[in-house]
Amino acid sequence: MNAPVIPIQVLRDPARTPRKNSGERPVDPQAAADIGDLLAGWPIRRDLLIECLHAINDRYGQLRTDHLAALAQRLKLSQAEVFEVASFYHHFEVVRPQADGRYAAPAALTVRVCDGIACELAGAQDLLARLPTVLGTEVRVIAAPCIGRCEQAPAVAVHQHPLANATVESVQQAVAARRTTDEPAADSVGYDAYREAGGYGTLRQCLVGERELEAVLQTMESSGLRGLGGAGFPTGRKWRIVRGQHAPRLMAVNIDEGEPGTFKDRTYLERDPHRFLEGMLIAAWAVGIDAIYVYLRDEYHGCRALLERELAALKANPPMRDMPHIELRRGAGAYICGEESAMIESIEGKRGMPRLRPPYVAQVGLFGRPTLEHNFETLYWVRDILEKGPDWFAGHGRHGRKGLRSFSVSGRVKKPGVHLAPAGITLRELIDEHCDGMLDGHELYAYLPGGASGGILPASLADVPLDFDTLQPHGCFIGSAAVVVLSDHDRATDVARNLMRFFEHESCGQCTPCRSGTAKVSELIATDRWDTALLAELSQVMRDASICGLGQAAPNPVDCVVKYFPHELA
Repeated sequence: MNAPVIPIQVLRDPARTPRKNSGERPVDPQAAADIGDLLAGWPIRRDLLIECLHAINDRYGQLRTDHLAALAQRLKLSQAEVFEVASFYHHFEVVRPQADGRYAAPAALTVRVCDGIACELAGAQDLLARLPTVLGTEVRVIAAPCIGRCEQAPAVAVHQHPLANATVESVQQAVAARRTTDEPAADSVGYDAYREAGGYGTLRQCLVGERELEAVLQTMESSGLRGLGGAGFPTGRKWRIVRGQHAPRLMAVNIDEGEPGTFKDRTYLERDPHRFLEGMLIAAWAVGIDAIYVYLRDEYHGCRALLERELAALKANPPMRDMPHIELRRGAGAYICGEESAMIESIEGKRGMPRLRPPYVAQVGLFGRPTLEHNFETLYWVRDILEKGPDWFAGHGRHGRKGLRSFSVSGRVKKPGVHLAPAGITLRELIDEHCDGMLDGHELYAYLPGGASGGILPASLADVPLDFDTLQPHGCFIGSAAVVVLSDHDRATDVARNLMRFFEHESCGQCTPCRSGTAKVSELIATDRWDTALLAELSQVMRDASICGLGQAAPNPVDCVVKYFPHELA
């Protein structure tokens, strides 16, 4: 059989062909000088890209493209790489030059009004409508996703200054007084006071052999403590798994609690930061950790100042020899970075996009090393469990469940806030015993048992135990135990729309089922006439094919409305 002969043209080696134009923006000398002065003394490290972007954004109020080009040159990165990271995070505002080549000045002041579900219930939309006309053109008023202050709804941030239970008048007063910073909590327990009260004594016992490693691991396992960031993986087992990996091993601590309805980590951190830090160092000792990276959400400016101060005190007078290197990293407004592998990508100075697994973070995590990833609250309880014994923690519980849970409660209750209660407590018991009941004139209608992604349940299921594995039969989960209480003044369909807008806004865009699915679902539920068959199809695709938990759990509120609140649909 004769085959056609296709002549192949021999090309020159492209590596030997000089490129006439790299396509990159020429670096402006003045911009290079600006960046050089601002970052003088900073190490040139790829993983510090986001920290560098924060420094520029803080100084200039925006990220100009000439500054990004100069930063790329300094860090020896492509401009495209720097731009894609800068444009990924919501708290960075990338600006291009105008037609005359100059850059528009940033807004003199920005007021962010949280439009998360708790704040929307409390009147955030009214604030968004009224504030622009009251504050004038020099103040920019924008809606912001949940800022972690749901118990203070409606919450507003005047630049970095948080306002609890904000009103038009209180925002006006803060703007007029130029209150724009968030100071550390005045009543937090400092390093010296913590040590005087016996703090770091349990760590010392571990270091000198009074507590043997195997006994510590067994105590953690027997306590039943599970990860309190949402996934609920057994803590003691995680320590054994990571300890069994090859050194060097690293730790990443997640304080990026971006789940709407969640604020427990902030509350505990503001009160007692060293209880968390001691638990962190005990875990580092038990697992054999070389370096620790603490990832804190950017909205918690006061907490960041607090941690910077207390970490400096800790390093100046360390409670242990050869203490692991500790770095505090600042998030930049991306809910997706609450997912462990996306957080690790962000710590490495990249876009916060979840990784495909396997390999798992415990095997190949931060900088390619085995990584112990923990939520803040999980480490917060380590000291108490070791001092009081595993039975102390496991001895709490109701309705056949064991342990304690920190519930972030917001919505239509008289006493919102963080409530420490037995695992397995029901929503009705939680409201009656810890929240002083429903608001006057409000009757329980529905509730979110696990934040935005945990689903919506009707009042008829208010006696289901709230714990890991108890809510799944009803199409929900407890997650980080963020409970939002709805009343007969609310509609589940409105709540679902709010939550789906959030998921659409926060999708990292990496996978089509989540990127397109959240947008399509938002479109389909915009009115009260829902195509339930198409929504069910979309839900299944998103659950089956999304890379991470955001896309997999995003359909939960909509599915719950169809299942439990069909009377709200036309």
